[in-house]
Amino acid sequence: MDNRALRARADELLGELERMRGGMGALQQRLQAITATATSDDGLITAVVGPRGQLVRLDIDPRVYRRPDSRQLAQSITSTIQAAAAEAMAQVSAACRPFLAESDVQAHLAFDLQGMTHRLDAELGLLAEDKEKR
Repeated sequence: MDNRALRARADELLGELERMRGGMGALQQRLQAITATATSDDGLITAVVGPRGQLVRLDIDPRVYRRPDSRQLAQSITSTIQAAAAEAMAQVSAACRPFLAESDVQAHLAFDLQGMTHRLDAELGLLAEDKEKR
């Protein structure tokens, strides 16, 4: 990579950083406001989760007591919460898309520490290779 290309890439990265900084306040507010709701297939369980997939509200229709099966009820609650959490993560990903690469967002949401640094490592690797060529 010649100096001109290196400078262009540095300018591109600085522009990306400035764009991210400029929208971070609004993004943070948008992320904090995210909620997702899911209802079980039978309509008896409704779960509302926040932006991290944390349970905010759980509604259980009293009709569940007509079929007293604790294992089935637990499975229904679990799968309903998981569905709501998946929707919340999709909303978080969509909100972050203008600011971060999709792979970076997915790595963060999956707590993939190696994936979170993958793009930066690749950029630094390219810079190191260019430096060695000089």
